[in-house]
Amino acid sequence: MNVRKIFILIALMLVTALSLASVCLAQSSPWVQKANMPTARWDLASCVVNGVIYALGGSNGGSALSSVEAYDPSINTWTKKSDLPTARLGLSACEVNGIIYVIGGWSGSQSLSTVEAYDPATNTWTKKADMPTARQYLTANAVNGTIYTIGGWPVLTAVEAYDPATDKWTKKADKPTGRYGLSSSVVNGLIYVIGGAIDGNSGAPTNIFEVYDPSIDRWTKSILPFSIAWSATYVLGNLIYTIEGLGAPSRIMSYDPVTGIWKPATDTYPTRWEHTAGVVNGKIYVIGGYISGSTPTGSVFEYDPLRAPKRPSLDTDSKKLATLWGKIRATN
Repeated sequence: MNVRKIFILIALMLVTALSLASVCLAQSSPWVQKANMPTARWDLASCVVNGVIYALGGSNGGSALSSVEAYDPSINTWTKKSDLPTARLGLSACEVNGIIYVIGGWSGSQSLSTVEAYDPATNTWTKKADMPTARQYLTANAVNGTIYTIGGWPVLTAVEAYDPATDKWTKKADKPTGRYGLSSSVVNGLIYVIGGAIDGNSGAPTNIFEVYDPSIDRWTKSILPFSIAWSATYVLGNLIYTIEGLGAPSRIMSYDPVTGIWKPATDTYPTRWEHTAGVVNGKIYVIGGYISGSTPTGSVFEYDPLRAPKRPSLDTDSKKLATLWGKIRATN
């Protein structure tokens, strides 16, 4: 074999090695960009029904929207659905028995108590009993078929429970600290309410962390090791993930309710807030919001925790650090 052929062979081997390395790096990234949502918006809500994510309402930066669009991750495709009867932003949404309940929000001129139910099977909307307390930027979760609406603007401590079977609302124990722009998730029947804003002027994030037990109508109060607001929060594998938001030390944080420890999951992602997210087949889809300035985005990113780099546990090096990062210090 002559020298020229040797050099060509070496060059081909290098190109092949670099190509394989690029593929491996791409495959190892926990983030994959997906098809954009047709309507760019922030302050929207979302729900997952039968593996499809429904994006509901929000704002295009100028007005409240009634737009409803459905994303099917299995085919990476968006579909237009029947509009919300009441256009709104800063709303919340919950799914019970395959029906999506859209609750509260801001019309563009006033806080809303309006509740409307969407049936994905028929693509139709039905008016339901109004929430007793009109509010926006609230959070809501379903536990055992009952929807609990928590907090909201104007800095409310109100907690109200809705029974879809009877179409009736019930007052519950107030949340210890009034907040809006907060997020929440359910693990083992408990609602974990994370961050939010207290100051109605600045909207600055807070480190307040409260847990509600619907079975006894009781709250437990603690603190976070960081401040966060305008985040999306979802459960995956009994871990709670806070996704983006204002103030978080990492783009995604994970919380283990069993150990009470927070961990940074990843920081390789453009910051956004006032977005939404949904979980389908073990992956988190981050949708909409805004990244900078006052321009809404329709971008969608898929996050796969199994591809995320392993981060060291925050309790391995220092007991002091472990206490700082999330051991619950509860007060009754």
